[in-house]
Amino acid sequence: MGKSCCMGRRNRARFGRIDGLVNNAGISLAMSIRDADEVALDRIWAVNCKAPLNMIRCALPHLEASGAGRIVNVASLSGKRVRNDNVAYKMSKFAVMALTHGVRRLGWDKGVRATALCPSFVRTDMVAGSTRISQAEMTDPVDLGELVATVMALPDNASIAELLVNCRLEDMV
Repeated sequence: MGKSCCMGRRNRARFGRIDGLVNNAGISLAMSIRDADEVALDRIWAVNCKAPLNMIRCALPHLEASGAGRIVNVASLSGKRVRNDNVAYKMSKFAVMALTHGVRRLGWDKGVRATALCPSFVRTDMVAGSTRISQAEMTDPVDLGELVATVMALPDNASIAELLVNCRLEDMV
């Protein structure tokens, strides 16, 4: 937590305030329920769950002070439904959903709005080896950036709790 809090202090010192936080880092390592080795789970939990939690802890006082702070946690459609045996990744993304709704409630009265951005396949290194759909069919990261910018710019009375982003037609639950 120390390193990320230092970054927050440096940004606040440089710009005078912190208005928004986007938690976008994530990893996916294979682990099924039957796997006894939890090394992958521990790594995924550290990056996908604990890192966003720690970033929020550091930024929240500044976001509250701004009166209009914004948090976007990039979760996944995997945080809304389970479609394969990679339970570690799904568990972490369900946890990000809970974190988002928790901070949404916590910061609401001080103008902090939190959104869970839930894309399916995004054309990144993390899914480069996927054979389920082609890279051309995947969502472009630039398009997700546009969605983040839109969510961050919305007024307090037009807050989006969850934004589900599909690159193909599929059932949502």
